[in-house]
Formats: sequence, structure tokens, C-alpha cells
Amino acid sequence: MSDTMKGHLSASLTVVIWAMTFISTKVLLKDFLPIEILFIRFLIGFIVLTIASRKILPFKSWREEGYFMIAGLFGVFLYYYLENVALTYTLAMNVGIIGSVSPFMTALISRFILKQGKIPRVFVLGFICSMIGIALISFSGTINVNPLGDGLALIATVCWASYSLIIKKISTFGYGTIVTTQRIFFYGLLFMLPVLLITLDSFDVSRFGQVGNLGNLLFLGVGASALCFVTWNFSVKNLGAVRATVYIYTIPMLTTLASVLILGETLTIKTFFGILLTLAGLVLSELPNLLRQRKRTNI
Repeated sequence: MSDTMKGHLSASLTVVIWAMTFISTKVLLKDFLPIEILFIRFLIGFIVLTIASRKILPFKSWREEGYFMIAGLFGVFLYYYLENVALTYTLAMNVGIIGSVSPFMTALISRFILKQGKIPRVFVLGFICSMIGIALISFSGTINVNPLGDGLALIATVCWASYSLIIKKISTFGYGTIVTTQRIFFYGLLFMLPVLLITLDSFDVSRFGQVGNLGNLLFLGVGASALCFVTWNFSVKNLGAVRATVYIYTIPMLTTLASVLILGETLTIKTFFGILLTLAGLVLSELPNLLRQRKRTNI
């Protein structure tokens, strides 16, 4: 099997797992609090990464540690906590679709806060298109949907965008991916701990005896939190950033399909058109970057 084919298979596996995390979390919310799911998930991921790396990143300076702390705060604690809480108010398909607009937030923060880069007109068009799509999804009239949940999911995308920009800085430190992710998970767990202790009144161990709960926790901890970053990096290495990015756009559709088939969520006409508008907006916003990267690849 060629490296290119392995890259395609790896990318396919990654997006399927990422799409299913919303479903898995939604199922666990029946027996676990959002912060419980989050803490257990990343504790498992941290243990797996520590076993895989067999070492811990040494302390170099508080300035450097500050970046890891902020990454853990925004990318592990706030992003996933807000996402988990959002799932208690709204549908899994909504959270999955809204979460896909993180590239918009990254570009906006980079331009207006960090004063980096430019905002092309086609990006603005794509942003407006996606926001209209999200509005249709949020106010689709589906039973048991609360706009508060969709709002929390949207705020979560800002946290992920902030995390993505911090990661760019951390990548210049020259550390390996596994030990870097391990350190970020560590600080994320530290930020979760006070919320866990304050929120938790009791801890029912019997919940782990249920095959469904244990399976979903292992799926989130080992698969989504520890395995996927390896498979995604492998995909980018063998396919290039342009072809690998295309797979990301399939996550909202995969989440929606799984939500309907597994959770029995209802796909209304408004939601359907909202999905189409959101995805169209994402493609429009990324079109200049995709064309520019493809041109560089062909040179």
C-alpha cells in the first residue's frame, strides 16, 4: 500500500472518530456531568501519551510554561467544557456543525487582535453565509433545542481558535508532538480539577461497570484524545495540508448522519439548509488559502 493511500485511510479514520465524539459525549451525559466526562477523558489521554512518550518535557522557563498553561486553558478545558455543556442544551448535530466554524474565528482573532494577515472579501462572504446557516440551525424549531446551547458551542469555537494560534507559537519551541500534547493535557487537567471538586457532590463508581459508559470513555480518551493527533499528523505528512484539510469539511455531515441514525435526532428542512450554508461558507472562506497552497505545491 502506498504512503498516499495510507494517508487517505488515516485521514478518514481521524474525521470519523472526531465526528463521533459528539455522539459519544451526548450518550455519556445521561450518567455523567460534563466536567466528569472531560476530566476522565483527558486523564486517560494523558496516561496514554505518557506511556507512549516514556518521558516528561523538562521545565525550561516560566515564559515557555505560560504558553502551555494558556493552551491547556483554552484548548483543553474551556473549549471542551463549553462544548460538553452545550450538548446538555442542544442537539449533537448542532454542536458538530457550529464547531466547524473555528477557522473563521482563528482568522478574525489573528487579524483584529494580533493584527496579522488580511481578510479577503470572499472570506467575509463565507463568514456571513455560515452565520446565516448557524442561525437557521439554532432556530430550526426542533424539539429540545435551546439557543443557549448553540451559543455556548459558538463561544467554544473562539476558545479553539485562540488555542490554534497559541499552538503555532509552541511549535517553534522545537519539542516533539507527543510530549507537547502531554504537557498541554497536564495543564488542562489542572484547570479542570477545581471545577470538578466544586461541582461533584458524590462519585458513583458503578457507572463504570456499564459496558456502554466504559466503552465511550475509552473511545474519547484513547481514540479521540490520544490517537487522533498521531493519525492526523501522519495524514498531513503523506497528503499535504491541502488534501488533508478537505477531510475536515466532512465532519459536520458525518456528525449529522450519526446523530440521526444513532441518537434519533430530527433533521428539519431549516437545519438541512443551515448545514449547506455553513459548509458553503467554510469552503468560500478557505478557498483563497486552498488555491494559494495548491499553487505552491505545483511549483
